[in-house]
Amino acid sequence: MILSVSRRTDIPAFYSEWFFNRLRDGFIDVRNPMNIHQVSRVKITPDVVDCIVFWTKNPKGMLARLDELKGYNYYFQFTLNPYDKRIESNVPKKNEIISAFKELSSKIGNNRVVWRYDPILITDVIDVNYHIQYFEELAKRLTGFTKRCVISFVDLYKKTSTNTRYLNLREPNEEEIFAIAKAFSKIANHFGIEIVTCAENVDFHKFGIEHGHCIDQGLIEEICGYNIDTRKDKNQRKECGCIESIDIGAYNTCCHGCAYCYANFNNEAVKVQSSRHIKTSSLLTGELQNDDVVKERKVASLKSDGLF
Repeated sequence: MILSVSRRTDIPAFYSEWFFNRLRDGFIDVRNPMNIHQVSRVKITPDVVDCIVFWTKNPKGMLARLDELKGYNYYFQFTLNPYDKRIESNVPKKNEIISAFKELSSKIGNNRVVWRYDPILITDVIDVNYHIQYFEELAKRLTGFTKRCVISFVDLYKKTSTNTRYLNLREPNEEEIFAIAKAFSKIANHFGIEIVTCAENVDFHKFGIEHGHCIDQGLIEEICGYNIDTRKDKNQRKECGCIESIDIGAYNTCCHGCAYCYANFNNEAVKVQSSRHIKTSSLLTGELQNDDVVKERKVASLKSDGLF
């Protein structure tokens, strides 16, 4: 089993103590986003978890407790963007985040900290040149601390468009997309960083940019030291190359306040949900109720008998 922690919220930044409590107890309860009274109980002991994929903008709260992950294979998808407080209102200053990135990489290895520069968006003050300038600056500062950078271009879903109206934010057009991809490829190559895309249907092969897989079978097998038997995650977009995983997060619980976020509906919903967080609960928010139906999810290691 691959554990995704989490596409829906930043557990390392805001709920790491809760997560370590769940590791200690060996299971976690996850509400079905489409039916909140349907709860899956997921065993998360090392014998069934092949790899944990963490998604974060700030893992600082976990850095002193990484030894508690002993017995687990894991890596981090670490988002570091060039945006200010107007777009990422509660993300710490870039110098602080870069320091955390470097410390994490030094502790676990640069192959296990994947830099995410996404989503790429355009506003009245953020244009192609802005992205090129700041991508180069970040790449320079992260040299040696990561091997791979994942990029994607913003998709303005209805709720995202509503939440970003005040920014005059828009999706890059085709000319801008190719200009960014070409420049980023050159910069990344200069600093020894592989660059791949996330869930993009545009072909950047001529720039040396391939389609990436955030929950990446090849990287997981490299970290685990064995082959895994798995398949593409059918619950993700068709452009997504990720393999199957179990996500333990909940929507409307991330407190970073990123205007482009697809996992939060609005700030009020986040305030309500995050206020219901209990560090000792089996659920990320709230506790089990009498009308909840809890079913144990069948999980197992994906380890294959084939030679690595």
